[in-house]
Amino acid sequence: MAIQSFSEVELFTELESNVRSYCRSFPAVFSKAQGHTLWDTHGKEYIDFFSGAGALNYGHNHPRLKQALLRYIENDGITHSLDMYTEAKARFLERFADTILSPRKMRYRLMFPGPTGTNSVESALKLARKITRRESVISFTNAFHGMTLGSLAISGNQFKRDGAGVPLPFTVHMPYDGYFGSGIDTIEYLQRFLHDLGSGVSLPAAVIVETIQGEGGVNVARAQWLREVEKICREYDILFIIDDVQVGCGRTGPFFSFEGAGITPDIVCLSKSISGYGLPMALTLIRPELDEWEPGEHNGTFRGNNLAFVTATESLAAFWQDTTLSDETRRKGQYVEKVLHQLSTQYAHILPDVRGRGLIWGLAAEPRDDVAARISAEAFSRGLVIETSGSESNVLKILPPLTITDQALEMGLGILADAVRAVIQSGA
Repeated sequence: MAIQSFSEVELFTELESNVRSYCRSFPAVFSKAQGHTLWDTHGKEYIDFFSGAGALNYGHNHPRLKQALLRYIENDGITHSLDMYTEAKARFLERFADTILSPRKMRYRLMFPGPTGTNSVESALKLARKITRRESVISFTNAFHGMTLGSLAISGNQFKRDGAGVPLPFTVHMPYDGYFGSGIDTIEYLQRFLHDLGSGVSLPAAVIVETIQGEGGVNVARAQWLREVEKICREYDILFIIDDVQVGCGRTGPFFSFEGAGITPDIVCLSKSISGYGLPMALTLIRPELDEWEPGEHNGTFRGNNLAFVTATESLAAFWQDTTLSDETRRKGQYVEKVLHQLSTQYAHILPDVRGRGLIWGLAAEPRDDVAARISAEAFSRGLVIETSGSESNVLKILPPLTITDQALEMGLGILADAVRAVIQSGA
């Protein structure tokens, strides 16, 4: 059959692997995007509450970033460089140090591990094991750190873990903050396992944690809990790693999601929105005294994506010279929280919980009858792109661009409310 004879969707279903996933939830062929809006090939308009799974914090095709990128390409700037020195990389390093690290009095060296979040996590795990000469890593229930084997081993989702096809050793999963409910302190649980020589848990190389578990269902760790985890790491000489891949770059308000917790990670993993434009890029931030890599000991062909360096530099200049974006993110987040609590109160038997911070929020549905998936599908039919998360895909995840207008945010939440009502009235 000739390719030309396929319909729009048939082209993908016939030629693309069954592994495709998001397109099954959002069955449209998109052709254009700007800010918080997507358009499909038929001209239908969608409000984006997905933001490339957190890779588009500043929206689609931000004009300032786009112009910087076009100028660079027009002038035949270097595109690919592995880890060679380039002008674009130098400008990014300077801007990141001056705009992000220095004002926060942070001391980190920047490693470019490869183009994706899982590359950053893998490099962090390798370095922790190299430094400590220990093998295991402690991670947490419902964590998600990536799809390569090392990152997958420290992730909690059983479906994704089963896809590995091999055992995933050298990790111990501990209960995240609130995993057993509000009455049980999971810090005591972690402390006991490390202290008790009969627990069967060896001293790990590192503890890795997400301050908010986005893929795990928008579970939010308390600042005090994070401080206690760090305290345990210091007590036992364990490296403390924060995975800020999805909730960094301003998603919770400040640039790093952990800033308000008063902690100092040994290693920080960044990706997704660090390029600012949806271009592949990742960073691993390492305390200088821990930078024990030998040259080339960890590498990757696409760790020198200069187009991403250009847009990353411009995004820092555009959004992080002052607190305007952070303040706006918090303000918009308070509005989202208010609307979601109204929905949860009205439909408490179906939507019992709301959690989040900044502009990442979860509206949890009872894990029965695919309620969350049905609401997502109904919302999409009405012009809103919103995904589900959690181990049972029962949490609607609200993840709009940080730059979304108040009007679009209100309209998107209105569509979500209409979708909830439609699904419930149909017999949820």
